[in-house]
Amino acid sequence: MDVAPGLFPGSRIRKGDGLVLLEHMKMQGRVEAPRDGRVSRVFVRSGDRVVRGQVLLEIS
Repeated sequence: MDVAPGLFPGSRIRKGDGLVLLEHMKMQGRVEAPRDGRVSRVFVRSGDRVVRGQVLLEIS
């Protein structure tokens, strides 16, 4: 898993911005911002393993 460079608490994001790139069995999936806002918290770092349903970040 890779977190977008420069993504940290306080970052402004827009709907559709790429936030996280997930990789599973050599397939990649991009997680995009569902709405405009600011990143409140980031719960993961690049290279972390994640599981289905895990909260990756919080948007306010």
